[in-house]
Amino acid sequence: MQLTQKETSLLKDMKDYEKLCVDKYTKYSSSANDPQLKNLFSEAAKIEQSHYDTLSRIESGSAPQQNGSNQLQPTFTAKYTSTDNAEKQNDAYLCSDLLETEKGASHLYDTCVFEFTDATLRDALNQIQKDEQHHGKMLYDYMSKNAMYS
Repeated sequence: MQLTQKETSLLKDMKDYEKLCVDKYTKYSSSANDPQLKNLFSEAAKIEQSHYDTLSRIESGSAPQQNGSNQLQPTFTAKYTSTDNAEKQNDAYLCSDLLETEKGASHLYDTCVFEFTDATLRDALNQIQKDEQHHGKMLYDYMSKNAMYS
């Protein structure tokens, strides 16, 4: 599979973004106070790593493996109330930062889906984008349940 110069450049950008996501989710998992959030971040880091691995396979000329959706389906219970405390503020910051990161990742994939010429690669990138959007939805759901999103 031969990539264009533009596709190669975009692929590098996507890999850099996925590495950032892996690093943030991993670091934030150890920084979160709520065990639900620690688990969410830890599981999301694994999915982000699978995205990075898929992009690395594409970069090396291999066709991506279609594993279907990597979506988590957590159900959250409220740990925090509307009253702010240091733990809630910390967890809200982590969620807000990751939500913005996921928005950026989704935007990047939106561009890349339209720029890649191979239909199989576009499908793989579209699936990763759906995963990124789902991560954003989970973060929103957690924040909403815990009076962190207004």
